[in-house]
Amino acid sequence: MKHPIARHLSLVASLIALFGLVVFLVLRKEPPIAIPENRPASPPNALSLLAASPDWNSLNAFQNSITRADFEQLLTSVFTVGNAWQSQIQIGETEAIIQTGNAEGGGTFHLRFADPGSAIPSPRDWRSAAQLPPTSADQPLAGMRIAIDPGHIGGEWAKMEARWFVIGQGTPVSEGDMTLRVANLLKPQLEAMGAQVSMVRSKNEPVTALRPDSLRSLALDSSTAEDSPAALQRLAERLFYRTAEIHARAELVNRTLKPDLVLCLHFNAEAWGDPNHPTLTEKSHFHLVLNGAYTNEEVTLADQRFALLKRLLQRTHDEEVRVGASIAEAFAATTALPAFTYAANSGNARPVADQPYLWLRNLLANRLYDCPVIFMEPYVMNSSVDYARIQAGDYDGLREIAGKSRPSIFREYADALASGIAAHYTRARKSSQPAATTD
Repeated sequence: MKHPIARHLSLVASLIALFGLVVFLVLRKEPPIAIPENRPASPPNALSLLAASPDWNSLNAFQNSITRADFEQLLTSVFTVGNAWQSQIQIGETEAIIQTGNAEGGGTFHLRFADPGSAIPSPRDWRSAAQLPPTSADQPLAGMRIAIDPGHIGGEWAKMEARWFVIGQGTPVSEGDMTLRVANLLKPQLEAMGAQVSMVRSKNEPVTALRPDSLRSLALDSSTAEDSPAALQRLAERLFYRTAEIHARAELVNRTLKPDLVLCLHFNAEAWGDPNHPTLTEKSHFHLVLNGAYTNEEVTLADQRFALLKRLLQRTHDEEVRVGASIAEAFAATTALPAFTYAANSGNARPVADQPYLWLRNLLANRLYDCPVIFMEPYVMNSSVDYARIQAGDYDGLREIAGKSRPSIFREYADALASGIAAHYTRARKSSQPAATTD
């Protein structure tokens, strides 16, 4: 028989163990969501993630608005890089028959071609420079609606976006913060030339109300059995800042702002490795991205195929080339930056003929915004010279940086962009001022 003291100690030990178990169950953190190993593969999806089903009937407004020759030329030389479109779009003599579902089946939409010389104008909310009324030489943007879209989010989200790095005790380089700074410098310049300017983002906060935690279920559905919990979390984060955020901005642009032109501001970069110990490069360059070059995989998704056709039929490409060429000319003259060139085997980019700074790519923003989009990619954030200019911050006048007197990189960006836009619309719009006469 146990001694009474022994029994008492045994009871105390049991109570302590029970209390510890309760504390553990209450305070323990929930483990990451495990991905079922035997989860069946998802069926082929006809839509991109977070995309809405297209309203194919809305394309009826474009019936008889384009000839067969123009349709085929734009489709094959601008908007696609492969031949997968042939399984989705059948071009006949009088119409194009377009698949509205995925590769496994669905309905069709019939787009009637116009006879040469009889095409009706394409319906659209935006206006090209040629459609704007004459204006004075000092107000080349009078009556224009321009939306400035500072790329990325910045602030506390910059590290998640992988658009952040720091060197030692220097000021962290955050692309979302820098694009907003350029936007705030650019906006008054465009307004001074008569434009009505809207900011798609005016602070370092997301436009979307969604967050990574609310997208974990979708990330799980889109993952594979081999993906780790960390990979699942990273996918949810990408869905937040790359997909949901751009969809929210597109909703704002298309339904509320309805601009004639969107300026997507970005800074380019080379691979920098560890963001806390980044690699600097001597390279710096510049290019503009216009919508186009849909890949074979993208063409087979109904929402992307619909976006391709809508932009093709609205003739956004022609206007983007005209505006982009003027901006590129101004940037080259101001910065002397060389043109960036994609690898010949990149598979998702096409050059614009006779325009070394202009490239076609199917990015989410320039696909979803229902108007011409100029997607800026100047400088290289981790270039040794550009990094030094970023560290110098914003300032008036010139400062000696890397052995040369230079303006603030942010003001140079805004000034060159404003100059290129002004040059294009000055040339394209007739002056409302009467010509001077001599006696």
